[in-house]
Amino acid sequence: MATNKADKTFPVTKTDAEWQAQLDAEQYRVLRTEGTERAGTSPLDKQYDPGTYYCAGCDQALFTSETKFNSGTGWPSFYQPIDGAVGTTTDKSLFMTRVEVHCSNCGGHLGHVFKDGPKPTGLRYCMNGVSMRFEPASA
Repeated sequence: MATNKADKTFPVTKTDAEWQAQLDAEQYRVLRTEGTERAGTSPLDKQYDPGTYYCAGCDQALFTSETKFNSGTGWPSFYQPIDGAVGTTTDKSLFMTRVEVHCSNCGGHLGHVFKDGPKPTGLRYCMNGVSMRFEPASA
């Protein structure tokens, strides 16, 4: 169920200056101002090695490679996040209503979720790669 992110306090909270000092310009634009990276620009879109995807803002684990799939959209896509890792809010920008996905730990904007994904959930978490970092599974 989507909620209003502006009404929520997150465990990791920083000032804009602190976020800008920690993140590069594109990460800040996407994570903190709800921007969107250009489709096809993230190397994480074609990353299919075993591992875990973490929030670029606070290092919380968000998704595992087991739930990643090729959506053909140009953005990393998953059918399910790690339990409790993300939250959702209603996004009415761009003259439409969508469900925005954010990190439950820092509130960083990750992308959107759509109801056109594969089984077993039928959901497509369409994420900005710049909002995440990938860590390969240990051998």
